[in-house]
Amino acid sequence: MGLGPGDPALLTLQAWKHLEQTNEVYLRTRHHPVVMGMPEGLTVHSFDELYERGESFEEVYESIIQKVLELGQRPEGVTYAVPGHPFIAEATAPEIARRARAMGIPVRVIEGISFIEPVCTALGMDPFSTMILTDALELGGRHVPHFPPDQPVLVAQIYSRQVASEVKLTLNAIYPDEHRVRLVHGAGTPAEQVEELALYEIDRSEHIGLLTALYVPPLGQNLSLEGFQEVVAHLRAPDGCPWDKEQTMESLGPMLLEETYEVLEALDGQDFAGVREELGDVLLLVTMLAQIGSEEGLFSMPEVIHGIHSKIVRRHPHVFGDVQVDDAAGVLRNWEKLKEEERHENGDQTQKGILDGISRALPALTRAQEFQSRAAHVGFDWPHLEGVKEKVLEEWAEVSEAATPEEKEKELGDLLFAIVNLVRWYHLDAETVLRKANQRFYRRFRHIEQRAREQNRSLGDLSMEEMEAYWQEAKRLYSTGGVDF
Repeated sequence: MGLGPGDPALLTLQAWKHLEQTNEVYLRTRHHPVVMGMPEGLTVHSFDELYERGESFEEVYESIIQKVLELGQRPEGVTYAVPGHPFIAEATAPEIARRARAMGIPVRVIEGISFIEPVCTALGMDPFSTMILTDALELGGRHVPHFPPDQPVLVAQIYSRQVASEVKLTLNAIYPDEHRVRLVHGAGTPAEQVEELALYEIDRSEHIGLLTALYVPPLGQNLSLEGFQEVVAHLRAPDGCPWDKEQTMESLGPMLLEETYEVLEALDGQDFAGVREELGDVLLLVTMLAQIGSEEGLFSMPEVIHGIHSKIVRRHPHVFGDVQVDDAAGVLRNWEKLKEEERHENGDQTQKGILDGISRALPALTRAQEFQSRAAHVGFDWPHLEGVKEKVLEEWAEVSEAATPEEKEKELGDLLFAIVNLVRWYHLDAETVLRKANQRFYRRFRHIEQRAREQNRSLGDLSMEEMEAYWQEAKRLYSTGGVDF
């Protein structure tokens, strides 16, 4: 039975008649304003003592569920009453009903007004059709909110400052401190109060109690993945863009590679506004590829997300399970073991080595470093950095000794491979190191060109000594500003 939001006047006529006709009622909690106005002569029990003894809400709720089911098997059954509506923001009643029906115990649900109606009245808004309803304990236990920030959200059961603090920290992953929100206290009771304040202030409110909810207005428009998927789907629709409608997975492949390199270029330059923009371009292509996959019946965006979500959780049993690892090296070893198990589970019986999963499409430097990293995971590595340095010198000596073009090509390849390994030992990325070196060369050489233009001379008119002087000038000018030029 639902006891409504709090005001005895909002108890339903059906609920009141039942209370008048029964001898006893079991309450999930006595901490509800309606309890004081129940019919005289009614024996009232509660499970509040379980809250005091339990170590977690899950443990308390399970104890309540089992006790109510036990009472429900009596000939007279049991009346179990909860605040609000028994099936809205209520952990125990739906599970009691499910288990009772499975056990063959008859169930009758007496409706009650939930907290939602008076909260919406207090806020002066209609929740239909976009408001999201969530629980404070679930939200506060997350690292990021589990809903799109361009939708209004109602957070139930902000019953303490501690819960408010945990909810605030989760929301802060996306919402700024100054985002205006509203706390609704005692909705549907004479003590109803709406408090408007900044997000960072919610755990400072002196009015927080068992009947407090939090309303979080949208952060803005066009902020959700679902909304962006709609934009991309519209581009591909019959009334969409001719160019977008013509694209295929094959045509988008080179664009994805190009946009990825533009992300890397922005990262190298620490241009974080550029990183944000370029990540958006990558997201566009990912979403477009998923849209084409959906149109062709191959896969959908939810399937893409489900696949990577399941894979990441499965391959991190040391985070989401009970596996113990000592360090990052242990994580990588366990990762390779799990991948091998997955291959066998998927029916792949071929004898693939640990290097077989490395894409041939990777740049050569990246692929070389990945080969070396994979081999190192299973112990095939130099024991000390000095051995790596000596290998570089050894390969350089072999380049010098090579007599034919074919031999020089081979030895130069070995030298490059050894240098990539040296880069790896310094915990750097070879592709990034060379890309930054390329950019430095480009900028310094552009400076030489600029100095030649200032003198109305061509590059060919400059001597090697002059060009070297301008090169060093570029290094001095720009390294002093904190930029490695």
